[in-house]
Amino acid sequence: MTAPTKKVALGVSSSIGIYKACEIVRGFQKAGVAVQVVMTPNAARLISPLLFSSLAGTKTIVDTFEEPEERSIKHIALAKEIALLCVAPATANVIGKFATGVADDFLSTLFLAASAPVLIAPAMNEAMYLDPKTQANMARLRALGAEFVEAEKGYLACGDTGWGRLAEPETVVKEGLRILGRSASLKGKTVLVTAGPTREHLDPVRFLSNPSSGKMGYELAREAVARGATTILVSGPTTLVPPCGARTEMVVTAAEMEKACLKAFPKADVVVMAAAVSDFRFKDPKGRKAAKHAFGAALPIEPTTDILALLGRKKKPGQLLVGFAAETHDVVAHARRKMAAKNADLMVANTVGGGRGFGTETNAVRILAPSGPVQETGLLSKREASRVIFDRIEAQLEKKRR
Repeated sequence: MTAPTKKVALGVSSSIGIYKACEIVRGFQKAGVAVQVVMTPNAARLISPLLFSSLAGTKTIVDTFEEPEERSIKHIALAKEIALLCVAPATANVIGKFATGVADDFLSTLFLAASAPVLIAPAMNEAMYLDPKTQANMARLRALGAEFVEAEKGYLACGDTGWGRLAEPETVVKEGLRILGRSASLKGKTVLVTAGPTREHLDPVRFLSNPSSGKMGYELAREAVARGATTILVSGPTTLVPPCGARTEMVVTAAEMEKACLKAFPKADVVVMAAAVSDFRFKDPKGRKAAKHAFGAALPIEPTTDILALLGRKKKPGQLLVGFAAETHDVVAHARRKMAAKNADLMVANTVGGGRGFGTETNAVRILAPSGPVQETGLLSKREASRVIFDRIEAQLEKKRR
């Protein structure tokens, strides 16, 4: 038998559904995945950690401060090793900790330290599961990128029948394996992502720009990294922290973004142009701040290079070029025209203005290909939207290979 090539941390909290976690361990092991079980202190009062140690073949972790003689910080070391954090069963308490950043035991600390995908399988009484506060915590975690195996309806520990029963082990394992497969789906590929606005200066303190925050592009870069791609992020000015694992180049102007894209483009298998590049620049920018009266009634401007169209002309067979179309009206019609004119393989269109698109935490996008129906995502967090967009990118790559 070959040694497991991936490791899952299985978080186990104090739900009566804890007995199903034993089968989840076995399910991952049968698929060739190593499992490190992490129990909350209360879970360890329901079932001995020794049981999971025997099943998993590794010592179950419960106490953050056990084995102080070890030189490595255990939760940090484990966070770097795992390809997935799966929490099953997940109580309302654990979900609440994750959603609010509380880190008072090993499992909640591991959650904050891990950059791997997170899969959560809730288990609790129906009243707790359906409580608005629990649902809000789950919604917040989804927005942050966590995925869920929804609780089922069935016989509960309290004797009632209702929602809140832990999903069956095979369902949890199947979803976990799907996420693990996705984590290597772009391995060996290079993905170039552009993000944020550009700025075209009139003088050192005035510039032409737009309200883009860069969040969509940064989430797309984060998703590319999560799928195993070598990721290059070319970003305009933002206040965001670049995704860990991406090679990030910061630029300011459209000309600087053009230069960075042309440098990275030849090696890129996938190019996702999510940046909101300024369409114009000032013809006569000043080196020093100019007085207001120094300007006339009109400020001469000139168009910047259409980077997407430029790359579309340079695109090689096998390369996938994805454009973004931010529109205020006739969104699909404008996106189709842009896709054809710029030789893009996919166009992601969204409505902007009136509090939509730019500067928000959510997005509702429409994904268009040269043929076929328009895919509408509905309103999603930008983290979730990035996952949908890359699913479509991978499907389009598969079509190119045929």
